[in-house]
Amino acid sequence: MDVNRRDLIEIGLAVLLVVAAAVAHYAGATAVLAFLVAALAIAMLARIVGGATEQLGTRLGSSVAGVVQSALGNLPELFIAFFALHDGLIEVVQAALVGSVIANSVLVLGLAFIVGGAVNGTQTFNSPRARMIATLTTLAATILALPTLAHTFHTPAAEHTKSLSLICAGVLLALFCLTLPGFLAGGEEHVGGPARWTLSTTIVVLASAGIAAAFVSDWFVSALKPATESLGMSQAFAGLVVVAIAGNAVENVVGVQLAKRNQPDFAISVIVNSALQVALLLTPVLVFASLFFATSLTLVFPTLLAIALLVAAAITSLVVYDGESTWEEGAMLAGLYVVIAASFWWGA
Repeated sequence: MDVNRRDLIEIGLAVLLVVAAAVAHYAGATAVLAFLVAALAIAMLARIVGGATEQLGTRLGSSVAGVVQSALGNLPELFIAFFALHDGLIEVVQAALVGSVIANSVLVLGLAFIVGGAVNGTQTFNSPRARMIATLTTLAATILALPTLAHTFHTPAAEHTKSLSLICAGVLLALFCLTLPGFLAGGEEHVGGPARWTLSTTIVVLASAGIAAAFVSDWFVSALKPATESLGMSQAFAGLVVVAIAGNAVENVVGVQLAKRNQPDFAISVIVNSALQVALLLTPVLVFASLFFATSLTLVFPTLLAIALLVAAAITSLVVYDGESTWEEGAMLAGLYVVIAASFWWGA
């Protein structure tokens, strides 16, 4: 069996939204309309990527599939960050990177716990693996926040924030390379039954969605600044919430679905691996890549952004460290995210 009717409907909807985003961009639609349509298109493209990479879970272990799915699911956000850097929107990029870590490790994980707990009761997952993920998340958040704290408290390192940011980025990349083999070898459980898509179909869908995401991301960034000004929304909120959620729609949907199907290990792998890959891979890559742009990206965030990142990582670690999840814990995480998001509506 290959692509079914539901797959065709989702692909068709993605094509329609991409076309609509193109029309809104080139036909001179209002910035708010172009922004909203492009955001919907990005989210739908992320869902298509998620559907394609989900087929990998039928051929690979849940650990490998989770890592690959998280990596491909972050493609839209990577494109958005590159175009935003090109336009000098450093605040948006910083907020989007931190927002992705917080959205996945707090909001999406919370929603997965709520749905999984409501449907299946208390769920258990691989506790040693969960502890490793929790430890890495907290460590990555600490490394990302240190340049901000050095700058805020006017330490001697405050005069060398660019160099400190590059050192932190290098350490994060090294941690990613060192821990990746462990994640890939973390389990051999095959999930989801036999593959429905052929390998050629999967490759074509992934390539097409990736190309489309590159174009839509450019249109999204072009409309972002005028749209946020029209809506009275700060760029920090747009990056922290709108960009982060739209760019991580794969984890928003797939992670919750996996928890509902009582596959908590796979759900944790998909959701938290995405947050880890943003912190350990995407962020340092962008820091080094920004050296070739007019404005360099450093890890000196607005102070509240760094504090929110540290608090979110600490709370998430406390929740997942015991290897069990309940819907009450999910509600706590979701509530924390609402408060964090609201605090950035007026800016960072």
